Amino acid sequence: MLIYVIRHGQTDWNAESRLQGQKDIPLNDFGRQQATGNGVALGGILGADARHFDFVASPLGRTRETMERVRRAMGLDPDAYRTDERLKEVSFGDWEGHTLPELKRSAPQRIAERRAVKWDFIPPGEDAESYEILSWRIAAWLRDVTKPTVCVSHGGVIRVLFKLFGEMEAEEAATAAIPQDRLLRISGNAIGWV
Repeated sequence: MLIYVIRHGQTDWNAESRLQGQKDIPLNDFGRQQATGNGVALGGILGADARHFDFVASPLGRTRETMERVRRAMGLDPDAYRTDERLKEVSFGDWEGHTLPELKRSAPQRIAERRAVKWDFIPPGEDAESYEILSWRIAAWLRDVTKPTVCVSHGGVIRVLFKLFGEMEAEEAATAAIPQDRLLRISGNAIGWV
């Protein structure tokens, strides 16, 4: 298995430290630059071998725009990729759009619970998920990867990948900083930034 994973470029909500989850927030100008830069870097790594890769993205707008900018920077048709619902970000439910300081003022007990067990914590809201629940979606997606793949997804998905491949324990993975200007390489059972 060979997978290159790219986190979408920055959005205004990322810049403001707002919980974004599955809200469809667009890239900002800096995020567009990050996406293009990742495409240039990936093109330098893959070269002509890129034609042997499957290109797949989360269906949210910020990941699709990132994928299109990556492919354009690689000299590929920007629209020749597919999406997979399982690659969506973890849902923060009713907390989406809020910052942690805002939530600490309105729901201090829930924020304390989240801090204690972030991997398993489920925010309030009907569609909310924990990182553990997200890991079920991502494990199912990994089972379906049959060829070398380039994937554009989200910070939560990358945290889950670090946990699934044994690089990090659950709580470390749940709090890991995930850059938007780096490429993650999974080869066999090895995972790391390139």
